[in-house]
Amino acid sequence: MAQPPPFAGRFPPPPFRPFPPLPGPFAARPGPFAAAAAPPPFLLPPPGPEAGGEAGPRFPPCGGPFFPPLPPRPPAEEEAAAAQRQQDELWLSQFLGRRRAARPPPPPPAGASPSSARELAVAALGRVARLAALCRALRRREAEGDGAGWAEAREEAEEARRELQEIVRPLREPGYPEALRRKAERARRRRLRLQRRRQQARAAREEEAARAAEREARIDQWRAKRIQEVEEKNRERELKAAADSVLSEVRKKQADTKRMVDILRALEKLRKLRKEAAGRKGVCPPPSADEAFENQVESLKTLLKNRTELYEAEERALRVMLEGEQEEERKREMEKKQKKEREKLLQQKLEIDSKLFGDPAEFPLAHLLQPFREYYLQAEHSVAALIQIRHEWDQFLVPADHPEGSCIPPGWVLPSPPTNDTWATAVR
Repeated sequence: MAQPPPFAGRFPPPPFRPFPPLPGPFAARPGPFAAAAAPPPFLLPPPGPEAGGEAGPRFPPCGGPFFPPLPPRPPAEEEAAAAQRQQDELWLSQFLGRRRAARPPPPPPAGASPSSARELAVAALGRVARLAALCRALRRREAEGDGAGWAEAREEAEEARRELQEIVRPLREPGYPEALRRKAERARRRRLRLQRRRQQARAAREEEAARAAEREARIDQWRAKRIQEVEEKNRERELKAAADSVLSEVRKKQADTKRMVDILRALEKLRKLRKEAAGRKGVCPPPSADEAFENQVESLKTLLKNRTELYEAEERALRVMLEGEQEEERKREMEKKQKKEREKLLQQKLEIDSKLFGDPAEFPLAHLLQPFREYYLQAEHSVAALIQIRHEWDQFLVPADHPEGSCIPPGWVLPSPPTNDTWATAVR
């Protein structure tokens, strides 16, 4: 609020002792305060007798070679305004110095906390219940006319009331409700923040557990696949080794059988040579011995022949089994090769589709090109759509010798390169 301007009586001027006026250009200027005191005699020079009692000029007149002319003096109104402004500034500085700073808000009570407030409320409720019971006792004593009992109950009620006032006194302190509300709000925000952090941590743990489970499932699947492949390879290797061992055993038996046949042939030849040598000496064996030898040799030949046929059948079976295993292995290799080629073609098709329609992983379902993608890829998800599209294509089938006929393109029909520079700039 603006203060009234200071008055002359409120701030008395300081003591001022004017100097005597000087003649010539150094005459005394009027001061801010009027003064009527006469100059003391010791400040004036004694008057000369030759001047007739009047003092002459103390300094040479202005305009000489040593004293340049002085500037014109300001008028008396400007000097008065400057003095008044100086007084105003002095008063304003004193007023601002005396002005006290605004009183800070009272500090909140030291025990303003939800737990202490809860304890005070519980204690106050206990005192209120006791005070209500004492009030009922006072009414009962008053109705009975028991003055001594009523006075005793009244003292107990007064004591309970003082205890209640003492308990609720912190609740009535200035700033206690605001501090309690502020702390309760801070505790609520902290509780919500902790709850939100726990939820986020739980969600992060669940997400990490889901990712870990998915990763473990992929690892287990890959491990099972690898174990199955290793087991299949080991089984094939064992079967092949077993077949090779059986085949080698069969071949060994065949070699033994062939050697026995050779031994029988050599034995027949040896008996024939010995029989001829004995005949030249005149010794002839009986016919029964020749017949027994022939029968024995024939039985051995028949046995060896049967064994040879059996071994040959086993060899053929083993060869067929080995050829089947090799054929299956060749089929598996061919399937792997075809699978790699299909994946390569699918990757090329996806690259071409991404070049024409964009990357499908970057496009949301609500993208503008999603209906077109669904239209062009409907044959991959629906047999009826595939049949309809094939029917529409079959309508344009013509003989191979038709002049305007051409084969169905196996993939996307890519545009031809630009024919001029202008079209090339538009394509870029």
